[in-house]
Amino acid sequence: MGKLTFMAGLAAGYVLGAKAGKQRYEQIRRTSSKVWHSGPVQNQVAQAKEAARTKAAPVVADLVADAARATGERLRQGRTVPSETIAPAGTTPHVTTPTRSEQAEHADAWAAATRSPGTPD
Repeated sequence: MGKLTFMAGLAAGYVLGAKAGKQRYEQIRRTSSKVWHSGPVQNQVAQAKEAARTKAAPVVADLVADAARATGERLRQGRTVPSETIAPAGTTPHVTTPTRSEQAEHADAWAAATRSPGTPD
């Protein structure tokens, strides 16, 4: 009889807890929805979108243009006749990696692009 009472108590606790949990979840969901759709929050969202559009997009475009320019220069410097581009059977073609100075240059450009306005250099 004790085990049956325990199981009944466990089931009742689960049902009541689940109902209370759902009610609390709905309360949190409603409150967060009201906050998200409030005027001040939506003003901040609009300002953040505009800042991303006007500040980040040109910086990213410049980075992409610089990378494309550098890649084009590397390709022009590395031109070979077609017969030299074929690797002998059983070998792999040589692949170059950026030098440390090239890596540092890109890291500096990225750091400059992502720096907050007003942050000292």
